[in-house]
Amino acid sequence: MRFKIKLGLAILLVVQIFGLRLLRYFPDFVEQYYSLGIYPFFSKLSRYIFGWIPFSVGDFIYLGLIIYAIRWLYLNMRRLKTGPWGFFLDIAATLSLAYLLFNLVWGINYYRNPLYKTLELEKSYTNEQLLDLTERLIARSNELHRQLGYADTIKIDLPYSQREIFKRSLAGYEELAKKHPMFNYKPRSVKKSGLSLGLTYMGYSGYYNPFTGEAQVNRLIKSYKFPVVACHEEAHQMGYAAENEANFIAALATIHNPDTYIQYTGYIFMLRYCVNEIARRDEAAYREVLTTINPGILKSYKEMRDFWESYNNPFEDLSKAFWDNFLKANNQEKGIMSYSYMVALAVNYFEKNPL
Repeated sequence: MRFKIKLGLAILLVVQIFGLRLLRYFPDFVEQYYSLGIYPFFSKLSRYIFGWIPFSVGDFIYLGLIIYAIRWLYLNMRRLKTGPWGFFLDIAATLSLAYLLFNLVWGINYYRNPLYKTLELEKSYTNEQLLDLTERLIARSNELHRQLGYADTIKIDLPYSQREIFKRSLAGYEELAKKHPMFNYKPRSVKKSGLSLGLTYMGYSGYYNPFTGEAQVNRLIKSYKFPVVACHEEAHQMGYAAENEANFIAALATIHNPDTYIQYTGYIFMLRYCVNEIARRDEAAYREVLTTINPGILKSYKEMRDFWESYNNPFEDLSKAFWDNFLKANNQEKGIMSYSYMVALAVNYFEKNPL
């Protein structure tokens, strides 16, 4: 009987994979009955259960699972010689259960309606539109840089602790929800990850744990990026699974924040995406645009780039390759290399909602 259960679970893994592929053709159904129906219940329940705990429960769960998996492999490797089919059946059955739980509590959000449809935006944009938005973002970023009392050449560090930034991130979502009720965010459950050093070596600024509903932020990242990462993971909590959409929502939440420092981080975050897109399209325009950005802003970009380069290692490439393929398998065609869609959302959103 035990063998039949494992075999059934292994078959269920294949059924899940093909079943999820079918969901790609029914985004309205997913949006109505899962993303706006079942999921909010799971999400809020898990945040109420784990949100009040001061440390990351999800970190301990993942760490425990990693230790258990290593121990299980150590004790069962000899089965590869004596009973390989049983060995792989155990793994397939376990993966099937984990994948089922993952999709029930969060993963089906990958198949909801894309955000540009929900916000009734165009998906394409011209080089002229991109350049126009970039110039407006530069003007606003430079203006805020001066409003905060810093010389153009000075890099700005936020004067808040990371816990203060978590609390202040809510105000941005509250303001954004007045315009777009779909972005109403509560209760809050965002924490610093205890596995931050490991996340850094893997190349990640944070992660969302769908099993506990906790948003985890890498405590080692630099201050100008911290509010945006917090809001990015909070966007995942609201059920926006696509990385580019979570980035866009994070930019909106920080830009709408009443705190000028956090607004500033949102503007220069979105600006960097636009500038990078210009670089991919027109190098001459890119070089010209750079000369109009305050040197202090460029220093923040360099600080973040230097930070990641200092932790560069072969494992990061493997980790990013795995995540890229995971996203592609879950309805994200371009994986982690989907900058243009984030920029498309920004360009077309601010066509309708001027800065």
